[in-house]
Amino acid sequence: MNYKRVVVTGVGAITPLGNDVEVSWKRLLNGESGIAKITRFDCSLYDTKIAGEVKGFEPEKFIPKKQIKRMDRFNRYAVATAKMLLEDANLHIKGETCNQVGIVLGCGLGGIETIEEFHEKLLKKGPNRVSPFYIPKLISNIAAGQIAIFTKAKGPNMVTTSACASGCHSIGYAYSDIKLGRVKAMICGGVESTITPMALSGFNAMRALSTRNEEPEKASRPFDRDRDGFVMSEGCGLLLLEELEHAKERGAKIYAEVVGFGASADAHHITAPEESGEGMANAMMAAIREAEIPPHYVDHINAHGTSTPLNDLCETRAIKKVFGKHAYDIPITANKSMIGHMLGAAGGVESVFSVLSIYHEKIPGTINLENPDPECDLDYVNDGTRKKRLNYALCNSFGFGGTNACILFKRFEE
Repeated sequence: MNYKRVVVTGVGAITPLGNDVEVSWKRLLNGESGIAKITRFDCSLYDTKIAGEVKGFEPEKFIPKKQIKRMDRFNRYAVATAKMLLEDANLHIKGETCNQVGIVLGCGLGGIETIEEFHEKLLKKGPNRVSPFYIPKLISNIAAGQIAIFTKAKGPNMVTTSACASGCHSIGYAYSDIKLGRVKAMICGGVESTITPMALSGFNAMRALSTRNEEPEKASRPFDRDRDGFVMSEGCGLLLLEELEHAKERGAKIYAEVVGFGASADAHHITAPEESGEGMANAMMAAIREAEIPPHYVDHINAHGTSTPLNDLCETRAIKKVFGKHAYDIPITANKSMIGHMLGAAGGVESVFSVLSIYHEKIPGTINLENPDPECDLDYVNDGTRKKRLNYALCNSFGFGGTNACILFKRFEE
């Protein structure tokens, strides 16, 4: 079979660092943190009082006011990011193009904010006060549906829900569809907005979140000895993947090429990763095998790096398992040290940053890594942004239920 080459021709993001790619990327390179005290609700009774909230977002710049009221926050982020993505890619979806552009979007929890809002109305005012927009606002696939409605993309339209690997899985399956020749282009990545009382309560009950409330900007500290949990965050990160010849025909800017996708399961525990890192390693190896390169060709890893004691240790073990001695030569970064953990959106946003690292030849550093965990002894780029020409960058995402996904990006060459 004659497989198609797949390239990245557009990027879009809304993060706690900024409401577009340009600002988010600049602040990431500067080593700034987007983590702060929660402002959305009173969290005085909660163990955790910090998160990575999106700040100053103005949905009316992208969505008619009447529609905004009918959309959960995560839908607004998705539509706004998709519009910025298509503008960056200079792709106009019209005519015959409509049927050749699809959407695969990663989302872990969907409209939990809407669920809480209408559950409260149900209890206080009765079932007749629940809006007919309740269900269409909250279902996770509605974000992909809304993007299609606003952009007229009529190709395959679906959502991948695999906890914190959702965004990465979506890119992998979008890549596969283009590689097989099913479509010419795909909007893919991840979106999430779950900074709500119930979500915060749930993660606190699991003791998964950092409680470093007095120093929010220092709370997310992947691979550091003193890490005490992840910092919940929100946002959206999207890529436009495109079949190479289609991209060249329209003179598209090409950021990078997608050359490998790997997925696996730990088959071990509902929340904890398998301690040897075997499942994570299997996903990384699958992506490398698909690219048909030896492991030592990989010269950068954007780690899942959640800042939880077990995840960071297991990911380090997995990297050593895959790369052997070469593991110590690979610059590894953890974006979550600055943007927090966006759950289902994490793989989307971090893939955007991985692609930009290749394109701009800059690796963002990992902040807050002040006292390295002795068992996490690799090069986590804790000395600030590093200038480096990259050929292959691997982006990792791992989620509850033991689900693992990895995308391998390559510097584009004819």
